[in-house]
Amino acid sequence: MVGKDLLTYADVLLAQWKRVRDGARTRRGFRQSYLGWLRTGMRGFFKRGIESVGAVTAGVCRELRVIEPARYTFVAVSGVEPTNRAAERALRHAVCWRNTSSGTDSAAGHRFVERVRTVVATGRQQQRGVLEFLSGCARAAVDDLVRVARLYALVATMYCPDAPGGRA
Repeated sequence: MVGKDLLTYADVLLAQWKRVRDGARTRRGFRQSYLGWLRTGMRGFFKRGIESVGAVTAGVCRELRVIEPARYTFVAVSGVEPTNRAAERALRHAVCWRNTSSGTDSAAGHRFVERVRTVVATGRQQQRGVLEFLSGCARAAVDDLVRVARLYALVATMYCPDAPGGRA
């Protein structure tokens, strides 16, 4: 029952927050009209859940009560949303790929895909060209290899007399 009560309050909280986000209500009005009684009600549900006989319910309510102050950051800080939908959207392509592909054959392959997917998600979020970024990374890596090869050749000519072009 505690879970259903919490979900009802969460639905009210998110519905009223949507009105703030859409401009139909001010943040101040939201705080004055809804936030106080919603927080008080949720605290009561957490207390009831912690005191319940169900170990799982008590544990979840205990964890939710600990992070309670952070749960309302979106009310005080502009640009913070109460849900993680942006993160979910960013991960959607990676999840779809994972569900439709054969995956990877090694831990290194898994890390590679993980990193490339992170670059793609970040690029989309920042509205930057992912292909240009990856091409730039590849060019920088090749340039570094060329510089290292030149350095090795220089060292070889200076300190290895038997090497081609070395000092005899």
